[in-house]
Amino acid sequence: MAEKNRYSDAELEEFKNIILEKLEKAKQDYELLKSAITHSESNDTEDTSPTFKVLEEGAATLSKEEAGKLAQRQLKFIQHLQAAMIRIENKTYGICRETGKLIPKERLRAVPHATLSIDVKQNQR
Repeated sequence: MAEKNRYSDAELEEFKNIILEKLEKAKQDYELLKSAITHSESNDTEDTSPTFKVLEEGAATLSKEEAGKLAQRQLKFIQHLQAAMIRIENKTYGICRETGKLIPKERLRAVPHATLSIDVKQNQR
């Protein structure tokens, strides 16, 4: 039997559903992180005594920085998932960009935006 060079439409549909699910969750998480950065109606330094104000402002700044980094990371994840959706539409999804062979389904189910087979990925280290 000849080696397959792409996934079938039915298989691509399965991956599309996985990606859409992850994309929806990722967008929700991104919105939560964005609101954590810009949220100003929380129990902030307005209701505490002045001695704690400096400490709380420092902690709030740190939390916003961390939330900002997480938001950037989440946005990058969303972009990778969107790129995977384009590859599904082009029927090039699941093909390793180094070897040109199919990435195993197990890997794609775990990391649906993967563009490299696990062997190539491990050799990059």
